[in-house]
Amino acid sequence: MTPRSYLSAVALGLTLAAIGCGKDNPAAPTPAADPKFTATLLPTNETTAVVGGDVTGSGTVTVTVHPTKDAAGNVTAATADFTVTLSGFPAGTTLTGAHIHPGAAGVAGGVVWNLGLAAGEITLPNGSATSTKTNVTPLDVATAQGVLNNPAGYYFNVHTTVNTGGAARGQLVKAN
Repeated sequence: MTPRSYLSAVALGLTLAAIGCGKDNPAAPTPAADPKFTATLLPTNETTAVVGGDVTGSGTVTVTVHPTKDAAGNVTAATADFTVTLSGFPAGTTLTGAHIHPGAAGVAGGVVWNLGLAAGEITLPNGSATSTKTNVTPLDVATAQGVLNNPAGYYFNVHTTVNTGGAARGQLVKAN
């Protein structure tokens, strides 16, 4: 083999190797984790004055949204998991509601993502408890899209038998 034909053979081999590498399937990208939001729940954040022993209560909520999106990135369906931790409430406190509302700090809004608590479902025997609700559906997909786009425009609060208008509230903040 002449040096020229040897170099041609090497060049051809390298070219074929490079073309073959282009056919490798790259690893699929890791899907993004479902977005999480948190809020610190305080009686002083409520729009109406909290009364009774609930004034010493506080808590946190973590909301993990599980959205389904179309090719354009619009939410077409969603559920969420909620973990609510409360403490400092009077022993025996019963929650009558827990939900997400639209509204900036200091502004009240209607319920848009309701945990659907049954009567007496969450009680705080010693004034403290942690509760988790999973696969909770919003009233509509626009709510899920809104929370994803602007969490600060939504708040979470809990209601008790003493403070039916709300006992502790906090604005949502993106956690991841």
